[in-house]
Order: sequence, then structure tokens, then C-alpha cells
Amino acid sequence: MGDCIKENKKLLVLEIGQGKWDSGGYIRNVNGLQARHKNFISEYSGGSKKTICLNDISIIALSKTLSIPLVSMEKPVQESGAKKRRIPDICKAENVEHLTFNQFLRAEKYTG
Repeated sequence: MGDCIKENKKLLVLEIGQGKWDSGGYIRNVNGLQARHKNFISEYSGGSKKTICLNDISIIALSKTLSIPLVSMEKPVQESGAKKRRIPDICKAENVEHLTFNQFLRAEKYTG
């Protein structure tokens, strides 16, 4: 997988304001996600490592902008009413498809 990423870096790196992707939509999604989920973002809620961070928000915004699934190994928060959220929780709230790595491999019919 690493070799594939290295070989396709020009296709995978998206710069704001460059290329044919919706970078304006991405910025709107980032700002919207930050506003809607501010109470759960670690940088705004006391720095807990057990909740979502701004980097996670940017990744979710990118998936939302590109209309592609987000792949992570995180599991949703299990506590009802908890003041924390993880990537799958925000994806669910934002209608972004979330897959674990194994689910992604199955979806891609990888037989390795």
C-alpha cells in the first residue's frame, strides 16, 4: 500500500485553490463541522485525547467533500450522553460512510 501511495502522490495530494477539486466546499465543510461539533473537539473542550481533534475534523470534511468513505480503526463512543466523540460518531452524524480497514478491504474485494 505504501508503494502505491508513493507512486501516486501527485494524484493524492490536494492543495487548497489548486487543481480541479472543490477546495471551497472543503473549507465550508471544515468550518461547518467545527461549528456543529465544537463541544466535542479536544482543542476546544479541555484537550482530552479520548475525543475528536481538529485533524480528525479535517479528514472527515475531506471525505464529505469528495463523497468517499472514510477509513479508520476507531470505534464509536459507547457511553450514552458522553461529552466525547470519535471519527465514526461524527461520520454518522454527518452522513459520511465510515469503514474499518477490514471493511474497506472486503468492500474492495481484496484477496491479497
